Amino acid sequence: MVYRYDSDEDAVVPYRDDDSEGQPPPAAGAVPAGPSPSRFPAPSLPRPNQLVLPSTGTSTAASPPVQDAVPHYEAAATAQYDLPAAVPPSQESTTAPPPRRGGGRTWQVLIGGAAALVLLALCGLAGAALLDGRQLINQQAAPNTTPDNTPGTDPTQASDLDSRDTDQAPLTAREVFPSSTLAIGDSQNGYEVLRTQSSASCPVAATGEVADLLVRLGCNQVVRATLRAPDQEHLVTTGLFNLTDRSSAERARDRIRQVLDEREGRFRGMPAGDGTDAIASAPARVGWQVRGHYVAYAVVSRADGATIRSGDTVVREILFDMLELHLNRDVLERRANGGVANQPSPEPTDSTGRQDGSDED
Repeated sequence: MVYRYDSDEDAVVPYRDDDSEGQPPPAAGAVPAGPSPSRFPAPSLPRPNQLVLPSTGTSTAASPPVQDAVPHYEAAATAQYDLPAAVPPSQESTTAPPPRRGGGRTWQVLIGGAAALVLLALCGLAGAALLDGRQLINQQAAPNTTPDNTPGTDPTQASDLDSRDTDQAPLTAREVFPSSTLAIGDSQNGYEVLRTQSSASCPVAATGEVADLLVRLGCNQVVRATLRAPDQEHLVTTGLFNLTDRSSAERARDRIRQVLDEREGRFRGMPAGDGTDAIASAPARVGWQVRGHYVAYAVVSRADGATIRSGDTVVREILFDMLELHLNRDVLERRANGGVANQPSPEPTDSTGRQDGSDED
């Protein structure tokens, strides 16, 4: 069963967009073309742009009642969208889209890496501190078994012989040659000290360019002695020149060889009585080396005045005994450990040469 409700308002047909004003509504008996209307029509809602005239009593009375008028139905309203007008390809914007913001992710990675590095550093410091603590405990627990080779001497007060400013005490003959016989090394018989000398004039121990060189480089003292070798066949004059500093001593060492090769000067041998004149006049072998601001030297000749062969091992042993064992390791080492300066200089460098028997100035 279908209920139908009719009222006066059903006779009012709204204007369509394509209808002109003042045109009467279609006749009641006319049937519009097209498909038959639905038995259940959808209500007709007024459009916003249409004017709906209210029904009045006058119009109702004037107009004849229309029955079974076929109402005019509008198609169901569809959703309307305001679409932007199409833009020609030539007018399309070429602006690149803004980049995506990825800064947050980057900062997270950086902060995480920094935190990991700090953690690793803290772990390393903790491990190092733990290791140092264990080493310190072991050092305190272990006894010191290192022998002290210089009893009564504080290693922290070792002398610095590199300059006369830190080694101000002058040399003495008793300091350099403390006894009448020098027992050096493993030798059963020592060297006999025949004469000693300490002088403030360095040219008394050198001649020519060698003497001038020593004076120019600030030599203010020489301490020397003449000794007889244990074999009784060789004589040696040896001693120390006191220069300003290590640099001056090294300059003298380097220049002396050239002077001797050019025969422009020589070291003097010091006669010490009968049977020792050969040390001052005979051909000799000479050696010299530097430690700190000192130049150590030694002149060796045969007691009979004969020429010394090149490569004579006995002469080389005498030079080594005087320069290295006695003057360096004994005299200067003892002086360096005397607390006058700070530390000993590096291992000395030595040189040897040959000078003729001339004793001319």
